[in-house]
Amino acid sequence: MPNIATILKTEISRVARKEARADTQHLKKASAHHRSDIAALKRRLTTLEQLVARLVKAAAKTAPPAEVEQPAGAFRFSASGLQAQRTRLGLSASEAALLLGVSDQSVYKWENGKTRPRASQFASIAALRGMSKKEAAIRLDASSR
Repeated sequence: MPNIATILKTEISRVARKEARADTQHLKKASAHHRSDIAALKRRLTTLEQLVARLVKAAAKTAPPAEVEQPAGAFRFSASGLQAQRTRLGLSASEAALLLGVSDQSVYKWENGKTRPRASQFASIAALRGMSKKEAAIRLDASSR
C-alpha cells in the first residue's frame, strides 16, 4: 500500500500545476497577441518604407534641383575665386576677414569649401572683387585705427 505522504505530495503537486497553468494561461494569450501585433507593425513599417522610397524617387525625377540662396544679381560664389581675389590683393585671411566684417575662421572655411557665406555677406565679397591693392590697403589702415 502506498504511503499517504507520497499520495498527498503528488496530489498537492498536481493541484499546484493546475493553479499555475490557470494563472499563466492569460499571460500566454497576451504574449501571443503582442507577438502578432509586433509582426503586423513590422509588415506595416516595411510597406511604408517602400512607399517613402518610391515617393522620394518620384520627387527627385519631377522636382527641379534646389537652387542656392543668392541675391537677384548674377553674383556667384566660389571658394577658389575668393582665395584668388585674396592673393591678388596680397591679403592674409585675417586681413580679408577684417575687410569683409567676418571672423578669420569664416574665411578659412569658405576657402576650403566647408561652408558657404550667407546671402547677406555676398555684397561685401562682391565689393572685395572690385577693390584694388591700394584701396584694400587704405581700408585696412582705416579699420585698424
